[in-house]
Amino acid sequence: MSAPRILVISPNWIGDAVMAQPLLQLLRAAHPEQPIDVLAPPAVSPVWRQMAEVDEVLETPFRHGALQLRERWRYARLLRRRGYDQAYVLPNTIKYALIPWLAGIKRRVGYKGESRHGLINVMHHDETPPRPMVAFYAALAGAPAAPGAAQGAAFRAALPRPRLAASAAQIAAVCARTGIDPARPLVAFAPGAEFGGAKRWPARHFAGLGQAILANDPATQIALLGSPKDRQACAEVAAAMPAGAAVFNLAGATSLAEAIALVARTAAVVANDSGLLHIASALNRPVVALYGPTDPDHAPPFSDLAASISLRLDCSPCKQRECPLGHQNCMVQMAPELVWGSLRPMLARAAPLQSV
Repeated sequence: MSAPRILVISPNWIGDAVMAQPLLQLLRAAHPEQPIDVLAPPAVSPVWRQMAEVDEVLETPFRHGALQLRERWRYARLLRRRGYDQAYVLPNTIKYALIPWLAGIKRRVGYKGESRHGLINVMHHDETPPRPMVAFYAALAGAPAAPGAAQGAAFRAALPRPRLAASAAQIAAVCARTGIDPARPLVAFAPGAEFGGAKRWPARHFAGLGQAILANDPATQIALLGSPKDRQACAEVAAAMPAGAAVFNLAGATSLAEAIALVARTAAVVANDSGLLHIASALNRPVVALYGPTDPDHAPPFSDLAASISLRLDCSPCKQRECPLGHQNCMVQMAPELVWGSLRPMLARAAPLQSV
């Protein structure tokens, strides 16, 4: 008889999915005989497919924000036949907690969230102030602490890092399709941020940093990565680059799986607080992370070579999608020279390119 399966219900954000990966490492170590499946939105599922601990990725058929109770009941019937004995519900909403309850999964682990008593029967309680995201998800692998109890520093220090991998074949295929030369250095910029405009370092600053990189080494290639929403910002960066420079505006032109493979090929990544930042960190690429309205201590990079830059102004972190004061000084006043000061030694010390 085959071992019962474990179901993990994914967060809706790419960065959160990456930061949940240490939870899967802990689950695999505790239950080596049990397959681990992940139920994820289609936009996030490519991230889970790059994780060694995941046996199968199931894509949610639900519309964003909709309860769709009948559809969830039907999908739960399909899950019931797959033989799960425990589920870890990472989103805090009632609608995701409904799925394993409707599927009859006996052990349903998660945070209280939207008062999910009964739907979640192994209930954890969050800390105030909020703990870092990796620790927040990883705590679900253990027994719930008493409400109000804080995790110790030793627990957080012992946590595994988020970890992704891309194969040599994946990297070679995306380089060939995009025209990137695998023999030349590659730096990736991620000028976008899905959360809102306040998190975006100005395009002119990315351009100034790109000019410094190319002045230091004209052979360097620069890839501008992001979603279709980031095309305009990436176009502004590309337009300000020196004529003839190897600058590739790939915003909206790659799948998420291809973007992961490209990031795995980089000598370094410069990114706002975004999903691509956490992907780069989990691939252990050198990372310069730019924080304005968000807290660098809440979701830091974990690469061996990493720098978190925040001006820590009196008005930040405000955690707002758009600057409530209208000036966005937390990002505007972060000069390209400051970021170059962190990036330049990383490029000199960058680890060999990943291949698997």
